[in-house]
Amino acid sequence: MTRQRALIVDDEPDIRELLEITLGRMKLDTRSARNVKEAREWLAREPFDLCLTDMRLPDGTGLDLVQHILLRHPQVPVAMITAYGSLDTAVNALKAGAFDFLTKPVDLTRLRELVATALRLRNSDGAEMPVDSRLLGDSPPMQALRKQILKLARSQAPVYISGESGSGKELVARLIHEQGARTEQPFVPVNCGAIPSELMESEFFGHKKGSFTGAIEDKQGLFQAANGGTLFLDEVADLPLPMQVKLLRAIQEKAVRTVGGQQEIVVDVRILCATHKDLAAEVAAGRFRQDLYYRLNVIELRVPPLRERREDIVQLADAMLRRLAEGAGLSPAKLDPEALEKLKSYRFPGNVRELENMLERAYTLCENDRISACDLRLADASGAGEGNETSLANIDNIEDYLETIERNLIMQALEETRWNRTAAAQRLGLSFRSMRYRLKKLGID
Repeated sequence: MTRQRALIVDDEPDIRELLEITLGRMKLDTRSARNVKEAREWLAREPFDLCLTDMRLPDGTGLDLVQHILLRHPQVPVAMITAYGSLDTAVNALKAGAFDFLTKPVDLTRLRELVATALRLRNSDGAEMPVDSRLLGDSPPMQALRKQILKLARSQAPVYISGESGSGKELVARLIHEQGARTEQPFVPVNCGAIPSELMESEFFGHKKGSFTGAIEDKQGLFQAANGGTLFLDEVADLPLPMQVKLLRAIQEKAVRTVGGQQEIVVDVRILCATHKDLAAEVAAGRFRQDLYYRLNVIELRVPPLRERREDIVQLADAMLRRLAEGAGLSPAKLDPEALEKLKSYRFPGNVRELENMLERAYTLCENDRISACDLRLADASGAGEGNETSLANIDNIEDYLETIERNLIMQALEETRWNRTAAAQRLGLSFRSMRYRLKKLGID
């Protein structure tokens, strides 16, 4: 059986020797180069499964080599070796296309983990990854999104997934994980806005028995649960500032300390995060740390809202209705032509999630497995937010009309926040007390 081969590029003989010995013990053949020129010569002569390169080389930089490999040998994962504390350099390497990075002095445990992950990725290169049936749509934005997911799955860089509520950010994060080298390891999603601030440190890092009132046993944190895999931080903008400091340190040091613990625990976790808020605006407003923002936002991936891919609505609706029918053990319903036109012209502020909730209600209400425009309950909401003028001929009673608008906006806010009344009130600029009053007045349970 042919042994896998790694190219080591460093101008320091002791570093080259350390890497050669470590990789040799992992049953890899190694080749060494002292500079960019020698590395390019080796790459032209032999195939490689992995490249480890120092950032500073006599005749160039590691970034030059990363760009060369991406252009000429895109199937070869490249890991950058940087000086300790050179976080900006490491981030630039990841943005340039490096698979991952190591800091000097090289931690051998971390090196072995990186090499093993890179080789798993390399071994999965043989076939095209199938398009996941959960990510539907043939529109140009969705085709571009799939390509970006495949590309990001080959990296270990932190990814900031931006997009509106309900657009499918968690699904995108799952696909990046599943199509990458960590697919056999855990994917741990966490909604940062749903954890009480006083429990955050314990939830993220774990705690020791007796470390605080109610800690009746040792508890593993989310970082430990995701070790070897991916930690997805949803609604990361909702983290309070004190927790942001601790999260930044955990990401930079790749280690956590449990509440009440004395020793740090090394963790190997890829970080993906998302929020429906404008994270750059949160930084400008002083609600989100700039250093954490730059650490999380190495690569930004935007998920398009449903209104930017209206041509996908029919395909999405058909798939959702089939899924609803299968779950109920009934025959699938069909949308009337008028109902389809209504869906295509609607803005969908709640995106795919709103479409799913809308069709579930309509499926329950429809007769003879036919969903009409009336079943969708879009007559009053379809023009909301479009800047259309309202004809007085369509208004019988202004109080009823305004109540309908209020109901639709509250329902949209509730759906976008997964029926979290506190979060929905914040989205609408209401106090929680005012929100409760309106829910009671409108009969929304």
